[in-house]
Amino acid sequence: MSAKNPESRGGGAGLRTKAEAEPKLAVDRIRKTARELFYREGIRATGVDEIVTRAGVTKPSLYRSFSSKDELAAAYLRDYDGEFWVRFEQSADKHPGDPKAQIIDYIRSLGQRAQRPDYRGCGLSNAALEYPAPDHPARLVSEDHKRRLRLRLTEMAKGMGARRPQALADGLLLLIEGVFVTGQLFGDRGPAMHAAEMAETMIQASRAN
Repeated sequence: MSAKNPESRGGGAGLRTKAEAEPKLAVDRIRKTARELFYREGIRATGVDEIVTRAGVTKPSLYRSFSSKDELAAAYLRDYDGEFWVRFEQSADKHPGDPKAQIIDYIRSLGQRAQRPDYRGCGLSNAALEYPAPDHPARLVSEDHKRRLRLRLTEMAKGMGARRPQALADGLLLLIEGVFVTGQLFGDRGPAMHAAEMAETMIQASRAN
């Protein structure tokens, strides 16, 4: 009786699955490490050597998944964009059909996070400052995010009955960006603690006769 081929018993498939999983795990570690370092230290200040060392991978592993550090930075920002919208939608889901309550809830939560010692603002806003060139991959991701946020705020302002929806949306966007910055400067008990109150005042004024 001839011996069975190991692959016929699923052994080969198991080996292939393990081999395919290893690169994925490496990519996950790279993205996670890059996200932590880029956010805490800044993109320009973080070198590829530090990323691969902390992630426990090799440079070839990184460059198999990302053609350059710029592309890794863009991937980090796309991940950050996804995280932002998860938080934003969580606030929206708490108050269905009530855009005022939705944005107040988001800004209140943001104001609380901005007072934490490890807060470093918005990774997308920070990246836009680090990369002023309009065609840089990181800049493109950041600008796209901010444009979508502005559009979303405008839709919400219309739903609140603002007399000038665009003006209210831009005011709320300026307030949010202000929290991103002042949270890094003042921390606990800084201006961010009043963000939700200021948003409420702006919204009420926008609907006054």
